Amino acid sequence: MAKPLDELLEDFLRHLAEVRQASPHTLRAYRRDLGELLVTLTDENEAPAAPPPREVRATVLRIHLGSLADRGLGTTTLARHLSSIRSFFRWLEERGLIEANPTVQLRGPRQKRRLPRYLEENEVEALLAAPQQEDREGARDRAILEVLYSTGCRVSELVALDEAHLDLRRGVVLLQGKGKKERLGMLGKPAIEALQHYLMSKSVRRLDREPLFLNRFETRLTDRSVRRILNRCLARAGIHRECSPHTFRHSFATHLLRRGADLRTVQELLGHASLGSTQIYTHVSLERLRALYRQAHPLA
Repeated sequence: MAKPLDELLEDFLRHLAEVRQASPHTLRAYRRDLGELLVTLTDENEAPAAPPPREVRATVLRIHLGSLADRGLGTTTLARHLSSIRSFFRWLEERGLIEANPTVQLRGPRQKRRLPRYLEENEVEALLAAPQQEDREGARDRAILEVLYSTGCRVSELVALDEAHLDLRRGVVLLQGKGKKERLGMLGKPAIEALQHYLMSKSVRRLDREPLFLNRFETRLTDRSVRRILNRCLARAGIHRECSPHTFRHSFATHLLRRGADLRTVQELLGHASLGSTQIYTHVSLERLRALYRQAHPLA
């Protein structure tokens, strides 16, 4: 007897966790998106349960996506829902649980690509100088900001760091990105010095499994705590515009390209699987060039 759709969904989520090494955040998003789909399929089936996967048609999937749009969801969120649905039905098709994949008939919403927000170089310098390094907390905060800007890492990669991931002699740090893919982040001289200062201030040292960045309870720092630290430093630096840890990542890529780095190198440093994800930063550079051109050219 074929498994019902809700049990197949649980199998799919286990596959994501165990085989594809999806992060907890990704798993929660898939569970939430596909859970909403199951509700729609059950309602449209006019039965206590969703229909068998072989009976799901593209029409009802369009109805589901239309209902999400009617609720006011943005194009980015709608695109994520569609991506979750496509992944699930592709998994069903690979296992021979459906004969035809209904998602091939679906088209996603056209998304307007927004240019990423980034800090100017002088703003980064002011922000890096904001933490007071007289105590351990200030030393930690300075090291956090230096590592974010030096490596361009995600905040999730930052808080997952252990002391054993550092190689200050070679000036590198081992980062674990999406799908637990590992890459090396480059540490500049200011980042190395900030880390050395912070490590000297730590009261507990267990080099094998010791989390690198600790809170006042001597436990691993969270991404939410990093955001609070950044907000505190923004206020001290007098920067009064929206900025998140990811803004450092955007600033890192933008400044590298502006100073002549090639796109493939930036892709590798950011840990992007696709060059298309990195190409957004070329638009930032082009926008700046266009602004300078209009300002300087007599006939612009």
